[in-house]
Amino acid sequence: MFTYTPSAQNLQVRRKFKGFQNGYLKTHYQDLNEIKIKEYLQNHPEFLDNYVLSHVEPDHIQTWLERKKNDKNRDLCAVSIPKSCMHSESHQMIQDLSLTLQHQPTKYDVLVELGNCISSAINADGFTLFLADEGDDSLYIYMGQNARGEAILTLAKTNEVEVPLYVARQRKAIRLSRNNGDYSNYFKKKPKIGHILCQSIQQPDGKLIAVIEFFKHESGYAFQDEDEDIAYSYIIWGGIALHYAILCMNMNKNKKLNDFLLMVVRSIFQDMVSMELLVPKIMNYAQRLVDADRASLFLVDSKQQELYATVFDVGNDEQQEGKSSPDIRFKMGTGIAGIVAETGKTENIKDAYSDPRFNHEIDKQTGYKTKSILCMPLFNQTSIIGVVQMVNKRNGFFTEEDEKAFEMFAVYCGLAVHHTKLYDKIRKSEQKYKVALEVLSYHSTCAESEVQRLVPQLDNQFPIIDDYHFNSFAYGDDDKVCFAVHMFEDLFGLRRFDRQCLIRFTLTIRKNYRNVPYHNWSHGFSVANTMYTLIKKTSDVFRPIECLALYIAALCHDLDHRGKNNKFMADTESPLAAIYSTSTMEHHHFNQTVAILQNDGHNIFSKLSYQEYKQALSLIKHCILATDLALFFPNKSKLTVLIETEKFTWSSKEHRLMIQGIVMTASDLSASAKPWDVQEKTVKIIFEEFYDQGDAERKAGKTPIPMMDREQPNEQANSQVGFLSGICLPCYKTLYKLIPETKPLLDMVQFNLNKWRKIAANEETL
Repeated sequence: MFTYTPSAQNLQVRRKFKGFQNGYLKTHYQDLNEIKIKEYLQNHPEFLDNYVLSHVEPDHIQTWLERKKNDKNRDLCAVSIPKSCMHSESHQMIQDLSLTLQHQPTKYDVLVELGNCISSAINADGFTLFLADEGDDSLYIYMGQNARGEAILTLAKTNEVEVPLYVARQRKAIRLSRNNGDYSNYFKKKPKIGHILCQSIQQPDGKLIAVIEFFKHESGYAFQDEDEDIAYSYIIWGGIALHYAILCMNMNKNKKLNDFLLMVVRSIFQDMVSMELLVPKIMNYAQRLVDADRASLFLVDSKQQELYATVFDVGNDEQQEGKSSPDIRFKMGTGIAGIVAETGKTENIKDAYSDPRFNHEIDKQTGYKTKSILCMPLFNQTSIIGVVQMVNKRNGFFTEEDEKAFEMFAVYCGLAVHHTKLYDKIRKSEQKYKVALEVLSYHSTCAESEVQRLVPQLDNQFPIIDDYHFNSFAYGDDDKVCFAVHMFEDLFGLRRFDRQCLIRFTLTIRKNYRNVPYHNWSHGFSVANTMYTLIKKTSDVFRPIECLALYIAALCHDLDHRGKNNKFMADTESPLAAIYSTSTMEHHHFNQTVAILQNDGHNIFSKLSYQEYKQALSLIKHCILATDLALFFPNKSKLTVLIETEKFTWSSKEHRLMIQGIVMTASDLSASAKPWDVQEKTVKIIFEEFYDQGDAERKAGKTPIPMMDREQPNEQANSQVGFLSGICLPCYKTLYKLIPETKPLLDMVQFNLNKWRKIAANEETL
């Protein structure tokens, strides 16, 4: 308990005053006059009490009280110190209080200095300071300050501070003496104290700050009205100093808090990569902020409706030495932390064991005694993601100021925890993705034994394959790989390319075509064969880097095709459609091409210069995207206008990109320009894939278009007539105008179109 004891200087002042009193009495007590009577009555208050009660009418006493009240109000309005108090020592006391204000005092400094001044002015033997807490209806005995200037408090027991509590609640001063029967029990706990004057200290808005209880020993005189007036006047004057001190404290605290939070934000957001690093750091900062002995962070497991601690009991020496804490996990709504997680409301508990909500089990598990608790939720927008719990403030109890500071801190904690959890998920997803890539790489790349097995076959005699009418159905998959490698070597040689790498790349390309009816490895090879033939027969139409891009794009243009078109991907909300909003499958085919090139031993472009490599990839992407028929129509329209107006020029980069797009479409549709037996067989395979998509659409509750409806096979001829006349024929006509060497493609499409027209006409007559 902080009890004021007069200093040696103040004792000397009192002795001088007592000496003055004794000398005055010896000199002037012989003649009875007003001064002597006043002195006698002051020294014998019981005589005055008995006389007034026996000889004065109650109405007259009431008149005196009213007059005194009015006089007192006038004095208070003037905020003046009574003349009786304004001796030299009082002036010195006020000057001391003024000096205190010049050093940016805390409110505790001002309250103590104010108590010292009042004690000297009213000849009190000491005082006890009680501080009020905004958060509850309790008083806290002021025990002094710690090294950081924070108050050390202890909770005042109600039965031992009934007088200060009465003053705090009524905002009225009270004077008592030991012989006052109503409070005899109160004095029993204060054996050497005979007289008490207890007054409240308030802010201008009426908010209670403190209660001061002045006391005198039994040998002293009882406190009088004048003492109460003096004390009250000092309190009014000291209120100005107190107001300044509180402002100064708040400014300093806010500055320190802001500096602290800035340091915290810098620090914790650097460690957002890992919960294991972040949580202990948050807890250590939280401990420092509110001077707690222990700290814990409980995260919410929304699936299990539980709280769990990744790091518990920060501050425990064993934990700091690296020993693991017990596994702490409990249901929402259990204990203080569980209730805070459930309600989202902060809890500040002064005595944990007296609170029925407190969960004793954790103390039993840890062997630690919990006294006070400050528990606050962590939010992610409106949802609670965790709870931070501070345990046992080192000096006193968690205050409302601690709550406010901790509330600001909790905002940053919530952000850090939320983003760290997201980062953890991303990191785990990334690791899963890497594992998936490793598995995929193993299963989707060729084995080295396949490469070695194929090398000797490349020395075999090859059939004539630079022919638009080449029938790929006549050969197996391994043959097509050999043909593809041979076509590449024939076009570009091996001076800047590695044969083993080329074989490996081609085998992996084959492996990454899915086993669907039409868009499979056989189709990829067939398109590449048409492109090879076109490049061979058109000699110098395209530049070397363009030829390289066109051939690789043709070979890879349908990698990982699922047998479904772009519309189906969008309608079924495929993940691919979420990634690529336009040309969905075409973007995926290109990305698969790049992924294969990035595999070890697969980069066939490794000997190209950086600029050549960059240009090749750019052209490959353009060529693969050009196989989307949605891009074909605007591309053909622009090119047709250029041809008709004779504005097309091979020297224009834009014009060359357009013709590359048309060449890609022509190669992709080359099944329509094959001899009739090949064309007829191809159409049956194409429709099998169409029907598979139609079945999937019907299963999803959608009605497939007639061309994809297995129940309408008579639509095949009509659909082919529309396809050849509306897309294939215009494509090959445009191509023929710019590259006449492609006339065999145009002629065969026209032939096949006529055949389909006859079939369609015959079906209509049936």
